[in-house]
Order: sequence, then C-alpha cells, then structure tokens
Amino acid sequence: MTVASPETSDTISSREPIRVMIVDDSAVVRGIIGNWFAGDPGFAVVASHFNGRRAVDDVTNSKPDVIILDLEMPEMGGLDALPLILERKPGTAVIVASTLSQRGAEASITALNLGAADYLPKPSAATNKINSAEFRADLLQKVRELGLKARRRIERTAAARPAPALTAGVAVAAPAPAPVAKLAPQPIAKPRMPEALRRPSTAPVRAIVIGSSTGGPQALSKVFTALGPAMAGVPVLVTQHMPPTFTTILAEHLSRSAGRDAREGTDGEVVVPGRIYVAPGARHMLITRSGQDVVIRLSDAPPVNYCKPAVDPLFQSAAAVYGANLLGVVLTGMGTDGAKGGQAIVAAGGTMIAQDEETSVVWGMPGAMAATGVCSGILPIDDIGPKLVGFLGGRR
Repeated sequence: MTVASPETSDTISSREPIRVMIVDDSAVVRGIIGNWFAGDPGFAVVASHFNGRRAVDDVTNSKPDVIILDLEMPEMGGLDALPLILERKPGTAVIVASTLSQRGAEASITALNLGAADYLPKPSAATNKINSAEFRADLLQKVRELGLKARRRIERTAAARPAPALTAGVAVAAPAPAPVAKLAPQPIAKPRMPEALRRPSTAPVRAIVIGSSTGGPQALSKVFTALGPAMAGVPVLVTQHMPPTFTTILAEHLSRSAGRDAREGTDGEVVVPGRIYVAPGARHMLITRSGQDVVIRLSDAPPVNYCKPAVDPLFQSAAAVYGANLLGVVLTGMGTDGAKGGQAIVAAGGTMIAQDEETSVVWGMPGAMAATGVCSGILPIDDIGPKLVGFLGGRR
C-alpha cells in the first residue's frame, strides 16, 4: 500500500499515555522510533529490547498497550515471541515490522494469523530511510489507533469489575443495599447503529466486493473460510490496504482459506465466477464492461482517501457494472475508505454490510460505512461469511 498521510496532530487526548514497547535488534531503529514517541505526552516508551526473549520476559512487568515487534532478531525472532507475548499479556496490540520482501511479506501475514493486530513494512535503517516522514506518520497513526482501543478495552473491563467488599484486616461496615441496576457492570460500548437497517436488494447476487485495512488479513481469512464453498457462481474482488509483494502473499493465503483460486488482478483480465481477485499493491483496481465481459482495469491514479490501492474506486466501478446484483462488505480498518463507494453501491440498488465495532481491530472504515445509514447488516466478523453464503442462497 502507498499511503499519503494527512497532516494531523500526534497529540493523544487520554487520561493515561499509551504505553509502547519497542523490540528491534537495531539500536539505531530503537533510538529513532523511541525519539518519535518521547516528545509527545500522549505516549510513553515503557521498554526497549533487542530481541523477542527479552520482550517476552518483560511484558508482564512493563505492561505495554502496544508493542512494535521486529520479526528477524537473534536468539528469538518476532514469530516465536508473538504467541508467548499474547499468552502472557492478552489484549496487547502488536504491530509487526518486516522488510519489503517476499520473505518479509510471508512472515508478516503469518504473524497476523498468529494474532498480531497490524504490520508495517520497515524501510532500511542502513540507508536512513527509517527516518522517512511516511513511515513515521504511518507508525504513529497505527500506534495511536490501536493504543486507544486497548485503553478503552481496559477501561471497560475495569468499569465492569466489582469493587472488593472488604479490605484485608479491616472491618468494613456493609453499605445499604443498592438497586440491582446500579450494581450491574457497565455494558461494553456498542456501535452507533442507525435507527433501522436498510432492506437488502432482492436481486440475485452476481458479484461480491470487499474492502479492508488494519486487521483485514485475519478478517478476510475468516470470511473466505465460510464463503469459499458457496462462491462458485460469483467473483469476489478485494481491496486490502497493502504494499506490493504483500498483496501477492495475501492472495495465496486467501486461496488456502477459501479453497478457491485467488490472485492479484491484472489489467484487461476477464472476471470469472468462483475466483478471488486482490487489488495489487500501489495500484487501484477497478472493473468495467467490455462487450459481454467484465474486465479488470488497473489504475496508477493518485491515492484516494490517502490509500493506494483504495476501496472506493473498486466499489464505485463495481456499482456501475453490477447495480442491484452487487453485494459489498467493509471490514476492519483505519480511516473512511469504502464509505463513499458503499453509498454508490446502495444508490445503484445493491446491498452493503459492515463489520461491527467489537470485533474490528479498528472501527474506522466499517464505522464510517455504518454511519452512512445505508447498511443492511452491521455484524460480528464470525457472522459475515455465513451471511454472505445466505445471500448467495437467496436468503435475506
């Protein structure tokens, strides 16, 4: 993915700073990244380690909200450390960092499937590209979003936990009974739902389009595991915010999840039922009609919604081709990409579904889609695949 980041303040409004652990075998990288966070009171670097073993041993002591984890390190690399970190401190948001190579892409996708929240292609420290403004902005945004969600999760858990009735060794007078409603734990915040969901299209589904970003590879894997056996009669087109090479590896993983042929889309390729098409990194993927065929068009146009590939161009072009026969889905991700395209799908007579807040790694894209009021479903990730299967079977 090529991302052109908007100018935003790095200041985080929160009662407690986001606690960050940096794990990288390069002292240069640890120093540069640490300095980025050091000047902002919204962040606190609570630990910095040169290998995964040190991170695993320290995670329960330093209690980070977010860990930036290099994948290739001596003694214990990121892939070995990741499950141990999540076992010792569940709920920690881990951002894995890897090189822009096939090996790095494969390792990143594997890490996401092991429970990492997101990935970040790491520029070379040797060439000082680690200091690039784009990498810095992308990293800070990811840590901010994931850290704030981790904070909200912790606060909800604390609010739901009843206070102890006694202090050790001290007799405490029992308070007068309170109404049950006041003693009940605070409920977990729910997504802002529209007053009513929109009725879905009654036209048969001829194609499915899906957009995703942060947390997307894990979500896509779940969707395609359920959807794969039922999608023989329709193509599925996916835009996931990812850079080149990473999208190639993603397509391979989706093929295994779905048990279907999945590939990066190529310019001029005819779209056929039963196949998954993934937008290639750094190119927008659109579709158009050519005679009786639907064909893929790749575009090198500027980023849309600061992203390339972007979801909106795919959704908008697919709406023009399939109209009421199109089913669109927006999964977890930062930003608002997909909301305008989703509205175009519904305006053309099609149907939109968004992932719910609780199961999204970041409820940016699906939250923006839900806020438009045109969704016919706002669902947990485990329900989306079966819901798509139902649509394909004519069940609304």
